[in-house]
Amino acid sequence: QVQLVESGGGLVQAGGSLRLSCAASGRTFSTYVMGWFRQAPGKEREFVAAIRWSGGSTYYADSVKGRFTISRDNAKSTVYLQMNSLKPEDTAVYYCAASQQYYTDVPRYYTEVPRYDYWGQGTQVTVSS
Repeated sequence: QVQLVESGGGLVQAGGSLRLSCAASGRTFSTYVMGWFRQAPGKEREFVAAIRWSGGSTYYADSVKGRFTISRDNAKSTVYLQMNSLKPEDTAVYYCAASQQYYTDVPRYYTEVPRYDYWGQGTQVTVSS
């Protein structure tokens, strides 16, 4: 089992920044990829960014590329999502997720919700215009 706890959400004006954190505990050594997803009211949960736990390679959704940065601190078992130049359409509940399924093709597999085994409770991000 892996437990994930997100923090760092809040209310920010358009153009502002927030940094989300996701602290992982439990059997984290079996985790291959950590991801961030988001879900706006009435919409499906969508992929935002992913990072390989070993090696640190990253992948982003086109909608956040160049504005968001995913990173990890292995010593703290924590993943971060730095969000800059926020837009009202970034408003959503943001979820951290851990995958213990191994795939070589990150864009093909780790952008999909079923590829992740554990999820955090979510943190609300609201961007006002």
